[in-house]
Amino acid sequence: MSLADELLADLEDDNDDEDELLEEIKKEPEAIVEDETAGHQSGGEEEAIIMDVKDEPMEVDVKVASIREICKLRDSDRLKNVLTQIAHFVKNPRKTSEMIGNVESDPEYQLIVEANNIAVEIDNEISIVHKFVKDKYQKRFPELDSLIMVEMDYVRSVKELGNDLDQAKNNERLQEILTQATIMIVSVTASTTQGVRLEPLELQRINEACDMAVELGDFKSRIFEYVESRMTFIAPNLSMIVGASTAAKLVGLAGGLTRLSKMPACNVLVLGAQKKTLSGFSKVAMLPHTGYVYYSDIVQETPPDLRRKAARLVASKSTLAARVDACHESHLGEIGQRFREDIEKKLDKLQEPPPVKFIKPLPKPIEGGKKKRGGKRVRKMKERYAITEF
Repeated sequence: MSLADELLADLEDDNDDEDELLEEIKKEPEAIVEDETAGHQSGGEEEAIIMDVKDEPMEVDVKVASIREICKLRDSDRLKNVLTQIAHFVKNPRKTSEMIGNVESDPEYQLIVEANNIAVEIDNEISIVHKFVKDKYQKRFPELDSLIMVEMDYVRSVKELGNDLDQAKNNERLQEILTQATIMIVSVTASTTQGVRLEPLELQRINEACDMAVELGDFKSRIFEYVESRMTFIAPNLSMIVGASTAAKLVGLAGGLTRLSKMPACNVLVLGAQKKTLSGFSKVAMLPHTGYVYYSDIVQETPPDLRRKAARLVASKSTLAARVDACHESHLGEIGQRFREDIEKKLDKLQEPPPVKFIKPLPKPIEGGKKKRGGKRVRKMKERYAITEF
């Protein structure tokens, strides 16, 4: 084969390769289209599955049927034990001389601390019951929660009203709970309310919650009455200054009489202070750094402009009295009485008017002799009054 024939054969082979490449290029878009179609079909199935999962309804009942499902303190053994021990110590009162050793190890002192803690939990439970009753009773009287702001008054009013809102004006029990002006506003609003009557089962659940709130309020009153009566046994000097109720709150919040005695007066002053977040509103009406001491009787009896100074004075003396009580000295409260007298003397001194300032007259002005002029007339006057030889 000559050289020319070999070159022609190579050219023919190249043309065949180009034809094969062109055919493959034409087939590739079809394969890509088929793959995309298959991919869309599979993706559509996955999306359909996901949408089916999302569209399934959540079968969860978030409504609470009974108040006993969320408020369990009323039937707890802890509350029953505290009330039983209180009844035992009330029937068998103890003397101050019977308390020996560390005050924190005394069983009655431990009961007082536990009673203070459980009283705080009772307040929280009453708030929960009030929220439950308000949510349920809005169906019948939605405007009532804006007319009665006190929690226990609202619960007792709901218990008395029920479905019969027309009897609000002539209800004698309601007159023991609310003032006459509030009853008039409630009766007028009830005549124009858009609420509907409650079902018997709904009314039964609301009455059950109201009864629980009333019972918890009675338990709280019984606990506070006992704690206040026994604070003269645990901390007689501190009770002599700030009163039994305030002393019980201070001891309970501090975690014991020994811890209270170790606190500085500046920390005792702010015990029980409540922080309020007004989210941008004015804070002019707020009273910062005011706790239980500020709202005690001895401080509230002073004029408003001296109450902060009186609170600081009472806090310092209360710290000293707590240290005396922690050491089991002055069982009858003589030192506390002396501290209270010192506080009252200082407050009376602060309230005294300033001494009257007398108007001092101006002194007599010192006037020098007038400058006399000279001349013929003056010379003649001097000659006339001159001293003679005789």
